[in-house]
Amino acid sequence: MVLDDASAEFHDFFERHYAELARFAHLLTGEVDGADDLAADALIALWRRWDRLRQAEYPLAYARGVVANLARSRIRSAVRERRRISLFWSRGAESLDGPDVAAVVDVRTALARLPFRKRTCVVLRHAFDLSEKDTALALGISVGTVKSQTSKGMAELERMLGTTGAAGELLAGRRNR
Repeated sequence: MVLDDASAEFHDFFERHYAELARFAHLLTGEVDGADDLAADALIALWRRWDRLRQAEYPLAYARGVVANLARSRIRSAVRERRRISLFWSRGAESLDGPDVAAVVDVRTALARLPFRKRTCVVLRHAFDLSEKDTALALGISVGTVKSQTSKGMAELERMLGTTGAAGELLAGRRNR
């Protein structure tokens, strides 16, 4: 199969960034399986606009923004569904999947409690080590908003966890995974 230039460029973009976009989706939603779906959906959306995006200065920033928007929609849908279900059944205890250490589980739980914009800023800045400018580009917000949302989000995480700096280290993967 012979690929044209646009297809080859997109294939290269996909190979380089799919795993990162899936990890980003996982940190935003807390869903392992859904994260792959979100990353794939985002890349499908990018492919549909690839002729324009391939000329863009920051296609990865656009991709991250698409993932963030899809994650926000998925979270809102899940909240609506949980509300409907709770009308009929009482909620049982949640089980944790995977071999996560307690500290990582605590950070993920606290992260899920942050408002979406704060969570997105914290994840992009600390888990993906993006600059304030790159985070702002990905989310379509100002650098000042990124600074304030990240600062407030980290302060809330540290308050919830009762630690200083541990949340950032765990998000960045510098401790037990």
